[in-house]
Amino acid sequence: MEEARYPPGRVRDAIVRALSLAAGPLSVKEIESRVCQLIGPTPSSSIRSYLRLNTPSLFLREDRGLYSPAALAPPPAQTTGGQRSPSRREPFRMGRSVLFHADCFDWLQEQDDETIHAVVTDPPYGLHEYTPQQQAKLRNGKGGVWRIPPSFDGHQRSPLPRFTTLSADQLQDIGHFFFLWATRLHPKLVPGAHVVLASNPLLSYIVSAALADAGLERRGEIIRLTMTMRGGDRPKAAHREFRDVSVMARSMWEPWVIYRRCIEGRVQDNLRKWHTGGFRRPSENRPFGDVIRSGPTRKQERDLAPHPSLKPQAFLRQLVRAVLPMGKGVVLDPFAGAGSTMAAAESVGYQSIGVEKDEFYFDMACKAIPPLSKYQPNGQVTTCKANSA
Repeated sequence: MEEARYPPGRVRDAIVRALSLAAGPLSVKEIESRVCQLIGPTPSSSIRSYLRLNTPSLFLREDRGLYSPAALAPPPAQTTGGQRSPSRREPFRMGRSVLFHADCFDWLQEQDDETIHAVVTDPPYGLHEYTPQQQAKLRNGKGGVWRIPPSFDGHQRSPLPRFTTLSADQLQDIGHFFFLWATRLHPKLVPGAHVVLASNPLLSYIVSAALADAGLERRGEIIRLTMTMRGGDRPKAAHREFRDVSVMARSMWEPWVIYRRCIEGRVQDNLRKWHTGGFRRPSENRPFGDVIRSGPTRKQERDLAPHPSLKPQAFLRQLVRAVLPMGKGVVLDPFAGAGSTMAAAESVGYQSIGVEKDEFYFDMACKAIPPLSKYQPNGQVTTCKANSA
């Protein structure tokens, strides 16, 4: 392998990122493979040298040559009344839906290949605003990267992540996160399965590049037309001086990137075998379009599921219905949050699976999925019974 010339510390940093994004300890061969995925061809000798030189300061060597990052070594088990807290809760089941309390990297690793027919998800952008520290600040109302926009007309506004404050390293980490995630997801998809991810204009290019590098096929974007509170402000602390200036364009749309696992043969062949490869039409005379008009999530829905990134059911149901072209298969939301994608799938009659790592949001989803699935556009909620396992 020809040795690549990297800036000092590039190989070391790639090893740190590979280990930090892994579901568990990695062998030297696994580390070598992931480092090459992250930064390109890298001599095995360089990787092994960095491991030796930085153990135990950065890396922990475990049994049988497995390594984990020292900074992210597992904390002591939390205990309650002398009992170890379980790492996973029992799955929550309702109708055609099942929600798992797990890290999606671990969960995907355990699944059989070619079992998922579509993915619709609003990911956490992955390594910063949804860390335990930032989530604690959000839940305590103390900001962090989550800003609370100014109130208007006496209405309280929901917190929003400050994507503009992410550093160059954090942006790079986002790319690595989605690349490794898509690499793990790819074999679990059936041929022709669509992967539709919520993004925003500042980060969609990073997500798109990561998914393409992982071998998925780009199929465009869905534009959610909605007025947001992001952008349009005058320069901070100089708004009077620059009254006619907006620092950035006010966002009136939200991109959802579309990728697909490559089909087998022609689309019609793939549809016959796997029931995937296209989008379900809203009606016989109207194709599924890439612009969907949408409003902000209504207060009635936020009361049911007070998640900071909750998307409206009126929008999600259109999107979820479309991703199974023949109405057959399993829709996965690997970053389930409050379970809104699963509620949309339940509403349109689809089988769905959700995976949520955060116990707080897992509990929220267990309570929110039943009423959200029965939520009507006029704000009414019909009663329904949930069966938890």
